[in-house]
Amino acid sequence: MAEAGIAQYRQRLAVRPSVLGRVRTIVKAHMHLWGFAPLAETVALCVHELLVNVPRHTGSPKCELTLDRGPGRLRVTVSDTSQTLPVKREPDWINETGRGLVLLDEMTNAWGAEPNPDGGKSVWFEVRATPRGEAA
Repeated sequence: MAEAGIAQYRQRLAVRPSVLGRVRTIVKAHMHLWGFAPLAETVALCVHELLVNVPRHTGSPKCELTLDRGPGRLRVTVSDTSQTLPVKREPDWINETGRGLVLLDEMTNAWGAEPNPDGGKSVWFEVRATPRGEAA
């Protein structure tokens, strides 16, 4: 039996510039559907940042995006084929790189990365809020 307030969206992707806009639209639609409308733009931006790093840092565009809505929180996970965990570093302001994890640090309540038991890794973030229509 499913726990009240739990919902999930899962999508396997091959990250290409042509799919990023569609994924942002899907993420924002789920934020509205699940009552997290005020967080829609923030979550979509953070998802975008995670996705653009997949082909850049893994050599493969393949990944899986998971949105997990729980009571008072949303957890987003991007799982890819690389075992190399990301490291937050000082952004390169001239070349406009290295800002993704800094952005996650500033815009989310928590984030992390962990190796997957079957290979690859998962990078995740959480945002907390009481969805519209639920008691605080």
